[in-house]
Amino acid sequence: MSVESAVSAQGFARESRAVLDRIAGSEPVQEAVTRAAALIADCIRADGVIQAFGTGHSQALVLELAGRAGGLVPTNRLSMADLVLYGGADPGTLDDPLLEREPGIAERLYELAAPHPADLFVIISNSGVNNVIVEMALHAKERGHRILAITSLTHTRTVPAGHSSGRKLADIADVVLDNEAPTGDALLELPGGGAVCALSTLTGVLLVQMTVAETAATLIAAGERPPVYVSANVPGGFEGNLELERRYAGRLRRPAS
Repeated sequence: MSVESAVSAQGFARESRAVLDRIAGSEPVQEAVTRAAALIADCIRADGVIQAFGTGHSQALVLELAGRAGGLVPTNRLSMADLVLYGGADPGTLDDPLLEREPGIAERLYELAAPHPADLFVIISNSGVNNVIVEMALHAKERGHRILAITSLTHTRTVPAGHSSGRKLADIADVVLDNEAPTGDALLELPGGGAVCALSTLTGVLLVQMTVAETAATLIAAGERPPVYVSANVPGGFEGNLELERRYAGRLRRPAS
């Protein structure tokens, strides 16, 4: 097949499905998902909250995990915007496209979240090398939190570390889920060089939902009911969700997005 014919709607559908099928059918992936689910189940049993963090387009997976219908209730979204929303920083702070490379940002975000010792950090980054990502992982690890990473091992292994420690997200995490995105994320090679159509969101969503399902299965097998959101757009959903959230009062942020 020529490169030209591969760059098409059906070309992306075909190539992305192949990666999704490979992930879904992989025994090592299932083993990693099982370990990830055990971390989350342990966190829930200890009255912990899953603190999800990512920057850029990785925020799509943070939203997939934190505060959505069919998802786990004890989840909190950490965001660079927290500096303004909860930390009193000038809104212009967020205009800096290189903010995620500044030292000290992750520590400030951590302090604003005020996580409990039992909280689990889920940190998402395709490259796994940006300063704020690695800094957050190191900061959380130093304070005794377990860390689940979703990253591209292919990408992270082919780029230099961006943090002064020389470490990358995958080096710090207790469990790593590999999204199998290529270096640079784009899947379809273009004639003359370059590539188009990012993959990491699709594969990341699959990994997130596989892990949520496995967590639910783990809790059910132990005779426990998974704390799961119902859509607020069905009768009684909003009220029922508020009742579930009361257990974590003051720990779950649900800002407009």
